[in-house]
Amino acid sequence: MVVLAQDADSCGNLRLGQYLCKDPKIDEATQEPENCRDKIAWVECLPAPNISCRLSNGTEFRFTGEEVGFNKTIPCRNVSGYSYKVAVALSLFLGWLGADRFYLGYPALGLLKFCTVGFCGIGTLIDFILIAMQIVGPADGSNYIVDYYGARLTRISITNQTYRKPHLSL
Repeated sequence: MVVLAQDADSCGNLRLGQYLCKDPKIDEATQEPENCRDKIAWVECLPAPNISCRLSNGTEFRFTGEEVGFNKTIPCRNVSGYSYKVAVALSLFLGWLGADRFYLGYPALGLLKFCTVGFCGIGTLIDFILIAMQIVGPADGSNYIVDYYGARLTRISITNQTYRKPHLSL
């Protein structure tokens, strides 16, 4: 239904609760959205019933809750085939042979761990902790394949672009 009112805002500017975005289609192999490009994926969003907003072509429309009003971006990760579960299992059971480092693409460290029997067990324990905490990842710089709703870790850091709230002096 087309609405001729002039006060409708763009559909992309709707507030939370005025729309519902569909879940992305997840690729079984990578556990990331199927349309992931450059760490961004698009999902379709449906405005709530009786919401009027302006579509991208300039037409104002009153929605029934069944129509797609706009697309929204969601973050996704770069993965290249290294499973988190396999890496942790190799580190736990065969870490003393360096199998975890060979699997992740670090052959020199894997060979060193193999020749020293996991640095006499100390290196095995340290590597298990580092891999389990996702601090050590694949050598190619990609992320682990982790179940889409699984235990992913996100690193938080402070840079020069981080907003810092000024302290009030009393």
